[in-house]
Amino acid sequence: MKKALFILVAIMAIITLSNCNDDKVNYNHPDVEAFVKQLKSGTYQTKSPQGFVEVPLFTEDDIPALLKYASDTSVIPSFPMPPTASTAYETKIRLGECMLWIVESIRLGHSASKGCHMVVANAENYEAIYFLSDNELKDAANRYRSWWEEHAKHHGKTMWTIEACYNNPLCSSGYRWW
Repeated sequence: MKKALFILVAIMAIITLSNCNDDKVNYNHPDVEAFVKQLKSGTYQTKSPQGFVEVPLFTEDDIPALLKYASDTSVIPSFPMPPTASTAYETKIRLGECMLWIVESIRLGHSASKGCHMVVANAENYEAIYFLSDNELKDAANRYRSWWEEHAKHHGKTMWTIEACYNNPLCSSGYRWW
């Protein structure tokens, strides 16, 4: 009996200690790798100062790391949206699309849309049949990567530059955020 109790205590200690080593995502200074790991496993629970489980405060410095996952079409269990966002159409949530949503939100300075999905630009409504296919998502990811490479160079352009597609990764793509 003592041996069984000892084994039980040892197993509980191992489980407890292994849980202490989980990567924590700091809301104000997040790590992209830890965030993605938790999204894939469905364990992301970092709360904002307001007490909501939300996307942490990524910055422009995080864009290259976020874009590494932009073509990942794997489906994740959930994605933390702002409390004002709609979850009505969250049927199939792809990691890459969510990473692009974060990049777009950084680019705009506010939430890119009310959901983590892109649709074809001329969609009649926001039904799932208008969401991008995996190949279209990969095309959008390539457009964001090209935009970031161009953005990083700056080429002396400013927000006043008169160019139809300046600073808009989805310009002429046929895609838009819903």
